[in-house]
Amino acid sequence: MRRRWRTVGVLVALTLLLTAPLPAVAREEPATPVTVPALTAWTPASGSYTHERSARLVADGASERRVADTLADDLRDAGHGTVPVVPGAARPGDIVIDVQPSRTSLGSEGYELRAGKRLSVTAATETGAFYGTRTVLQLLAQGDRIPAGRTVDVPRYKERGVGVCACYIHVSMPWLENLVREMAYHKLNQLLLELKVKSDAHPEANTWGYYTEDEIRRLVALGKRYHVEIIPEINSPGHMDPWLENRPDLQLTDSDGDKQPSRLDITRPEAFAYYTSLMDEYAQVFTSKSWHMGADEYMLGSDFAKYPQILKYAQDRYGPDATPQDAFIDFVNRVHDYAAGKGRKLRIWNDGLTGANTVPVAAGTTVEHWLNVAVKPSRLLAQGYPLMNAAYALYLVRGGFHSDTEGLYDQSWDPRGFEGEKLASADGITGAKISLWPDNGRGETENEVAVALWPALRHIAQATWGDPHPDATYAEFGARGTAVGHAPGWRDLTRVPVPDGSYTFRTDGRSFDAEVRRTADGYATVRTADGCLEIRGGKLTLNVPLQPAVEAAPQTCEAGNTLQRWQLEPAAGGYRLVNAITRMTVSVTDDGRLVQYPPDRRTPAVWHLSS
Repeated sequence: MRRRWRTVGVLVALTLLLTAPLPAVAREEPATPVTVPALTAWTPASGSYTHERSARLVADGASERRVADTLADDLRDAGHGTVPVVPGAARPGDIVIDVQPSRTSLGSEGYELRAGKRLSVTAATETGAFYGTRTVLQLLAQGDRIPAGRTVDVPRYKERGVGVCACYIHVSMPWLENLVREMAYHKLNQLLLELKVKSDAHPEANTWGYYTEDEIRRLVALGKRYHVEIIPEINSPGHMDPWLENRPDLQLTDSDGDKQPSRLDITRPEAFAYYTSLMDEYAQVFTSKSWHMGADEYMLGSDFAKYPQILKYAQDRYGPDATPQDAFIDFVNRVHDYAAGKGRKLRIWNDGLTGANTVPVAAGTTVEHWLNVAVKPSRLLAQGYPLMNAAYALYLVRGGFHSDTEGLYDQSWDPRGFEGEKLASADGITGAKISLWPDNGRGETENEVAVALWPALRHIAQATWGDPHPDATYAEFGARGTAVGHAPGWRDLTRVPVPDGSYTFRTDGRSFDAEVRRTADGYATVRTADGCLEIRGGKLTLNVPLQPAVEAAPQTCEAGNTLQRWQLEPAAGGYRLVNAITRMTVSVTDDGRLVQYPPDRRTPAVWHLSS
């Protein structure tokens, strides 16, 4: 009897257990696909899209076909095979590009992405569709399967940039091309480039390092294809020493009669004519509708009192109450009007706007704010100027200050955070940029700069496109960059084309024996019996020997000496020797000496190596 009741009890307990409601089990929500910038939102669906070799790119209109053609090339470069671009109806497995101008809620750069049996990118503009394809590439970089779902992704700021001063130290074109591709991959849209284009009208200004017109045309064409606007800058009226070195007649003279080679004499009509003639030459190769004139640090380390002619110019033009600062603003406004007459909008730095002027800066001039001066960002916005955040905290100085990207991320920095003022609203703020400066030109090589640049680039992309803090930790945010990798077509510039070892270098008129060793940053040292080959001598600019004809000769080997690092650039069955810092190539003189020259001024030696 006792056993029977025990059995009945067990049966009752089991019945109660089986009929009782089950406790709720937490179900893990599907993760949002990983991208940089992070997707604004993601609505998951059942299933997935799988990219297979049978995939096609379906594009009907001219805009869609341009986007699809670029995507097809990028898919090939990324190892996803040859994907044909076709018109007509889509089938499962295809990628569809669709531009619908009626989708105005997507703005000029937003897009909608749907993943299911096929992928579809829809936008109101060609640019928006292009950005949708960058997301497609990032997702496929993590595998051929994309979870089904939908996102609508629209940027918060219209200007998302990188500024590069290639104005003294030459930056190689492959490095700049890598930058354009990386910017586009992360949905950055402005490369603000301070540099010198070799001038036909003013050959006396063609000191190194300049770029040829053909080089710039190729870079601009790449930017156009990848929706990166390349905005040129010739900094003026200060920092003009790259242009005024051989023009003492245009240099500002102080009350002691001393010439100031970095300062343009803004009181002289010839100075304005000179500057605008350079603008006209740049207009032949740059297609941007903006012009950056710099306008920073004109009186750096000095003051207007040493230049009485500037006050006289201002009072003659604007009356007895005018200030020297009015002459400076007058020059800015004349450049503004000249640029406007050519269909271009003006951009300037903020530090010259000290409030000491009675003449206002022309309306519509974009101010890039980098320095905390008397006129605060809020006042510039109240005066109606478009304002871009170019804060010093976002700088990477070659051989000097590097932006604390991790600290900025942890603080949830966004473009409202200016030097000296945090704004409550984003109204009137166009966006933000990181800036690369060459202050200590030999302090780091291009490849070393790149190591610091890529995290900063991804951070500014995130902070200007969407939520500035999408992940709980900076390490998690950094993992996004690792997941998406580099842009298709990005070139590894750290690869040395010959293995370490001993070689004989031979070219017409010269041969020598040397040991080649790869450096940690991807260049090579060339060590002879007398020491390591180094560029040394001549006039220094930013601590770099940038004069042509300076000799490359053996010196005591020093591990940290960047002037002893060389790129072996493949050419005609051999290699050119390009200095990692000066970016000039080695030529051989009639008496057998090795000297550096810009490659368009003297034929570089082609070295044939044998071991």
